[in-house]
Amino acid sequence: MDDLIHAPSATAQACAWGGAAAFVASLSFFLFSYDITYGVVATGESYLVPIVWNLILFSVFALHHSLFARSGLRDRIGHAVRSLERSIYVWVSSVLLILVCAWWNPIPGVMWEVSSQPAVLLLRIVHIAGIVLSIASAAAIDIWVLSGVSQIYPASKSARTDGFKSTGLYGLVRHPIYTGWFLTVFAMPTMTLTQFVFAVVSSAYVLIAIPFEERSLVASTAGAYERYKRKVRFRVVPGIY
Repeated sequence: MDDLIHAPSATAQACAWGGAAAFVASLSFFLFSYDITYGVVATGESYLVPIVWNLILFSVFALHHSLFARSGLRDRIGHAVRSLERSIYVWVSSVLLILVCAWWNPIPGVMWEVSSQPAVLLLRIVHIAGIVLSIASAAAIDIWVLSGVSQIYPASKSARTDGFKSTGLYGLVRHPIYTGWFLTVFAMPTMTLTQFVFAVVSSAYVLIAIPFEERSLVASTAGAYERYKRKVRFRVVPGIY
């Protein structure tokens, strides 16, 4: 029994590490789709049908996140599969993100197009900075925890604490990953309507989800997240929100 506790099975390792690979693949596919595929200006006259389809598509992805955010569902899954609860979440989330990006319908038109070369360069820098900020913020939390790998190794789990980092990026805002997301999706020199709808829909979901996510953290951390909120006042934009 001790060996089973301290050494994850081959199946558990395959699930966890496969989930981590799917996590990286889904984010890579999103960046490729958003920057390259969606950057092609679509033609046609149909706006309503692709927009409605895209809203439904992203709502399915958002529903998955909302369901997994509920502690009761997480507890039931955790009871059934123990340390693989996070990996299952990562697998489902990654597959859904890939499907959303692959099935996102093009929308004809351009929202804006910047012609000034200094402005174009600035926006490209901000876009890259948003990607780097999101990755750095995830790494600051512990990328292995987020991807579900750490949870299958008892030594890693025992080393974790319930405290919240209030230094570095997490000393400026409580959700720097989301800050990076906003910079990534909106800092585009040429913003096609395909990109714009994705940016608006995904960002609206994030803004709606943050209060619910924080409410769940307050309820499940025995005061730790309340103390963190008192230390770091702003959610995603220092001095504003």
